[in-house]
Amino acid sequence: MIDWLGQYQEAFAWLAVISLCTFVFSLLSLPWLVARIPEDYFLYEKRHPAPLKKSHPLIRMTLLIGKNMLGIILVAGGVIMLFIPGQGLLTIAMGMLLMDYPGKFRLERRIARNEKVLNGLNWLRTHANALPLQVDGDD
Repeated sequence: MIDWLGQYQEAFAWLAVISLCTFVFSLLSLPWLVARIPEDYFLYEKRHPAPLKKSHPLIRMTLLIGKNMLGIILVAGGVIMLFIPGQGLLTIAMGMLLMDYPGKFRLERRIARNEKVLNGLNWLRTHANALPLQVDGDD
């Protein structure tokens, strides 16, 4: 019965390494990413156009595809990490925030209005010397 474990030992080792790398990347990048959010980002009904939209269409499309592919990879890795050691939910959240899909901004606003989430985000921002995020009360 345990014989099948020997066949997949290398795959499990690679999954563990990928899980560890993603965990470390998440811990190191999350404070930086949260600090880059403008403090009034969640006050608007619609997202302001990103500076990327003003760039050359080919460059914009290439970066957009790359960003979405990275998001898909993170979501897939996060799902795998739900069953192996690692930060599965955090990795899924990072992937979802990277990807573009309908209703994303509304979902971000709804999550940011949660008191515990907002306190956590503002704690990270405080340690990065950034002003606290402002949110409105309704959507």
